[in-house]
Amino acid sequence: MRGKIIKGIAGFYYVHDGISKVYECKAKGVFRSRKIKPLVGDDVEFTVLDEKEQTGNITDILERKNELIRPAVANIDQAMIVFAVTDPEPNLNLLDRFLVTMEMQGVPAVICFNKMDLGTGERERELRQIYEAAGYSVYFTSANDKESVDMVRELLKGKTTALAGPSGVGKSSLTNQIQPEAAMETGAISEKIRRGRHTTRHSELFFVEPETFVMDTPGFSSIYVESLKPEELSGYFPEFEDFVPDCRFLGCVHVGERECGVKEAVKEGKLAVSRYDNYRLIYEELKNKRRY
Repeated sequence: MRGKIIKGIAGFYYVHDGISKVYECKAKGVFRSRKIKPLVGDDVEFTVLDEKEQTGNITDILERKNELIRPAVANIDQAMIVFAVTDPEPNLNLLDRFLVTMEMQGVPAVICFNKMDLGTGERERELRQIYEAAGYSVYFTSANDKESVDMVRELLKGKTTALAGPSGVGKSSLTNQIQPEAAMETGAISEKIRRGRHTTRHSELFFVEPETFVMDTPGFSSIYVESLKPEELSGYFPEFEDFVPDCRFLGCVHVGERECGVKEAVKEGKLAVSRYDNYRLIYEELKNKRRY
């Protein structure tokens, strides 16, 4: 039989058959000798050992379309990066880091600003302008609003989607609305430090409908862009591309150079200041790391 790994705990892998059943499986020892570790999201071949108990053995891992390092999952079609409009205030530096890591791994990303009922129209326009200008699809949602939940459900249809973002922004609440059987612990925002408590402890795919899976991932308070040369970073800020031809020097990194098309575009309001500032912060991190 063929199925998809939706969860892995303590050497057991839970495989959904794509219809209605989940089988508790062990991976055959041959994978260890081949140094292949099954991942959540893997499409697999498995044999059923006991239909009543719904147990089985994974016999083969099918070729992966992609493999993410953090979270450690496979075959993701898209990432939906979820931040709150407010409560907590969106950390745009962290959001830009998420976008860079998705760009690096070749995973298309859409941005979802949740808790729109707590925000203002002016804030929505500002966020939409920043990220639509960068080439991303931007959506505003509320887990309590049926219309926006239906919109998210349509975005997920026919895809395996990873929900990524910090704790407390409503990822689990959205997942619960899309697939109530997920029965995820939503947690409350800490009144003292105004940050979300970590409620999702492992990566797990949830079956929504045929060919449609959604994964909630552990919330991140920080993320570091690694395995990237400083001079490569600008390639992961798509909106810079139009202004690179205006740079005087070949290989311009848009930081210290005087005649730089990207820096000029920021001055003229054609590029968002926040995006450029975050680019510079990440660039300096990569540059300093390279020295050691």
